[in-house]
Amino acid sequence: MPEPLSYASLGVRRVINAAATLTALGGSVMPDEVVDAMRMAAASHVDMHELQAAVGAELARLTRNEAGYVSAGAAAGLALSVLACATKGDPAAISRMPGGHGLPTEVVMHCGHRIPYDRAVELAGGRIVQIGNAIQTFDTELEAALGASTAMVLWVAGSHLPPGTLDLAETVRIAHARGIPVVVDAAAQLPPAENLWAFTRAGADLALFSGGKALRGPQATGLVLGKAPLIEAVRANGAPHQRLARAMKVGKEEMLGLLAAVRRYLALDHPAHQAAWEATVAWWSAELNRLPGVTAARSYPNEAGQPSPRLHVGVDAARTGVTAADVVRQLWQCDPRIAVAADGEHGFFITPDTLAPGEDHAVLDAIGAQLGRTSRAARKPAR
Repeated sequence: MPEPLSYASLGVRRVINAAATLTALGGSVMPDEVVDAMRMAAASHVDMHELQAAVGAELARLTRNEAGYVSAGAAAGLALSVLACATKGDPAAISRMPGGHGLPTEVVMHCGHRIPYDRAVELAGGRIVQIGNAIQTFDTELEAALGASTAMVLWVAGSHLPPGTLDLAETVRIAHARGIPVVVDAAAQLPPAENLWAFTRAGADLALFSGGKALRGPQATGLVLGKAPLIEAVRANGAPHQRLARAMKVGKEEMLGLLAAVRRYLALDHPAHQAAWEATVAWWSAELNRLPGVTAARSYPNEAGQPSPRLHVGVDAARTGVTAADVVRQLWQCDPRIAVAADGEHGFFITPDTLAPGEDHAVLDAIGAQLGRTSRAARKPAR
């Protein structure tokens, strides 16, 4: 019998993720109830049209939206949103994508909202029309960009983005006056849980979330929520239909896994989780500030603009004998690897919200060892 599969059997090291819910690190770790739901789904065949509709209806109920859809990640949700807004679900129009001859395929975006993931717009046959600049955008610029060729306005959420863009309410007001839908990319904007309905309550026609970040669902899932007619158009463009987005297929296991993840997430005691993260950051800060040449300070919000605390660790190489970049590299060479978020030669960030129980100690111990002193004697105070 072959040995059971494991990372070790493949010669791959496990990672303690103190950086962020990054796709490159496998997103998040799925809880037992998510894995159980996926195992149940894997045990039999099912009509995929029926399942996607049923899961979407339950997701809509849970998140207080008209309709919902499970996509193959948030970027796939963005591509499907472009297809839905351009074709409105009409089979004849769908057959003309991605060329889109005669269809509205322009996607209007603020300059300050340009992100690496907006390439999904082009993947679906959309053409980005940029308005404003990195400092400011005027309402007249949005009005002038809208026309018969406009499929949608894409508005990217996150407090870490440049502040000089039109807010969502103004964007919706201007776009809806011309009958043009607004899609919010909120892939990493959980917590707070209320964001699952806040953007659509504010007038957005669709809102997109990652299933494999804070929700802790399957990494290769996304959540599309919003107006029922557009969700139906999303469904008409996606698998199992043999259309452009067939390549963005979602399996029955992912659908049930994401549904279980959303149910779990909405039942969590979010204030308690927030308090626990704050306690870990405070503890890390107190311990690391004892080390010569190290300055540790709470940073808020995190790298994605989420209301979650993390710790910035500054390293004075003249006193410690190593740079922060050296520490980051050495942590990655540990077994298991330890991932932190680099901040140049002089610092790095660590976050508690992606850690399994006990890993907060392992992270502190490893950093202390790299900076010249073990912190194993330092135990986290009981709460």
